[in-house]
Amino acid sequence: MGGIAQCLLAFLLLTTTLPAQTILKLTLHDTVQPISAAYLQRGLNAAATQHADAVLISLGTPGGLLTSTREMVSAIERSPVPVIIFIEPTGARAGSAGFFLLEAADLAVMAPGTNAGAAHPIIEGATMDPVLKKKIEEDATAFLRSITIPRHRDSTAATDAVLNAKSYTADEALKLHLIDLITPDETTLLAQLDNRTLTRFNATTTTLHLSSAHIQAFPPSLRERLLTRLADPDIAVLLLILGVLLVYIEFNVPGTVVPGAVGTLSILLSLFALNLLPIRHTSVLLLIAAALLILFEVKFPSHGLLALTGTIALIFGLLTLVDGPPELRVHTSTAVAVGLTFGITTFVLAWIGLKARRNKALSPADALLSQIALVRSAFEPIGQVELRGELWQAILATDSPLLAVGEMAVVDQVNGLTLTVRAQPSKV
Repeated sequence: MGGIAQCLLAFLLLTTTLPAQTILKLTLHDTVQPISAAYLQRGLNAAATQHADAVLISLGTPGGLLTSTREMVSAIERSPVPVIIFIEPTGARAGSAGFFLLEAADLAVMAPGTNAGAAHPIIEGATMDPVLKKKIEEDATAFLRSITIPRHRDSTAATDAVLNAKSYTADEALKLHLIDLITPDETTLLAQLDNRTLTRFNATTTTLHLSSAHIQAFPPSLRERLLTRLADPDIAVLLLILGVLLVYIEFNVPGTVVPGAVGTLSILLSLFALNLLPIRHTSVLLLIAAALLILFEVKFPSHGLLALTGTIALIFGLLTLVDGPPELRVHTSTAVAVGLTFGITTFVLAWIGLKARRNKALSPADALLSQIALVRSAFEPIGQVELRGELWQAILATDSPLLAVGEMAVVDQVNGLTLTVRAQPSKV
């Protein structure tokens, strides 16, 4: 009896100590950029630390930066934990950079109604120099071949996505041996992968046992979510323009504090975000020149020509600011709206500021001339008038009719602390 109890106890201890099968799930449904690469690397490290059975990456992306793609592909190839990339849900796509990631996975899976491909690299501008175009295509196709050949996938069909911007449906990709499975959801996927043997990138083999695996979500951190939003070039540009305008207001209305503080924070956030993206330095110079041209319009009036030129330069500078694929550039609508708003607002603020400075340049005496005052006491010959809430001694001009208390007078001269006033001209 005691032996049976010991056996039962040993069995219970064994079943409670056996680690559960775990799949760590990452979600990448955004453009591929440095924050995406950092999130992927963090997830793969966590999977290795937890000794997970596999990493499942839910992917849907229009594309992104080639530099970040290379980092992510390298991380997937070096991962000690098998990596499964699943293009989902129905209607999702793995465009451009996403296609490279899909082909780099130990298991490439697509849901019905998804597509992948269109991986031809694009450079800003209507056309590329033939030699440069050839170099970029050769580099991209060599990179793709280095991924697909060790995975025993069709490198010819894969490179066709680069050379001819070919995009494939899930059925086409499976038929051309670009992916391993088509499955509608995660539950079906786990059932299909149970007891499946994989050949890793380093030529080692591993067998998956996922029939009862637990999928553990690994969401982006708050920091990664915030940085992902900031890495949107449209948001970065809006923060930059808003910050410049607020700081400009602070300079023209010193002491308000809030515009200066918020503006400085906006500029710093914008610069941090733009630092995550490939920036053209010539476009930065163009933005600086645009701001100077708009300000010069106030100093050297040119009937709006300088302001117009500055606004056009600003829009063009914003459009070419980010040296990346279309999904990571400033949208045309954003550039035009921000450029026009900044140009008009800056010109108006600068004009108001210049006008205010000119008003401040007037002496106190000149500022009182032609002002309307209220007679407070009779002129005998010196009386009192109220001007701007203050009482002044005043005398009547020699050619002015007598004024009674309560009548309005016009300041004619200022002699020290005494005003010379006259009756208001009668209105016809």
